[in-house]
Amino acid sequence: MVWAILVLILSIGIGLIVIEIIFVPGTTIIGVLGLLCLIGGILYGFSTFGAPIGWAITAFTVVISTSAIILGLKSGVWKRFALDQTMDSKVNEHIAIAIKPGEQGIALSALRPIGNAEFGNDKMEVTTLGELVDSGSKVKVTHIEGRVIYVEQLNN
Repeated sequence: MVWAILVLILSIGIGLIVIEIIFVPGTTIIGVLGLLCLIGGILYGFSTFGAPIGWAITAFTVVISTSAIILGLKSGVWKRFALDQTMDSKVNEHIAIAIKPGEQGIALSALRPIGNAEFGNDKMEVTTLGELVDSGSKVKVTHIEGRVIYVEQLNN
């Protein structure tokens, strides 16, 4: 019965640490509980069986914990939970830019420093040079670099 309790405590500790590392990294609560279970199990082994067997339990726990973590990471289970999609689209890629420097428009959203503006019937994503522009303000295109349209607020 004593061995069953010891194995149960250590198994719960190893399981919680593996869950922390592979499935919910960064929460620390699960990892701390797992570490406490491991420490409690090892201390239980020392107090119940003495130092020689306590050290054997400690070594066994370290080997099993390390093996479980390595196998868990190598198995790729965590990849099912990871976000692996990337965005490869560009700003205003779907619209031909017919806007020229000097054109005036209206900010459709707050430009902080990126937002949307309307030039005639064209709604485009625009960028300021660091200034903050309120929604509804008049803006003017200063220059265009590639597909990025830079604007500045016009003084009314």
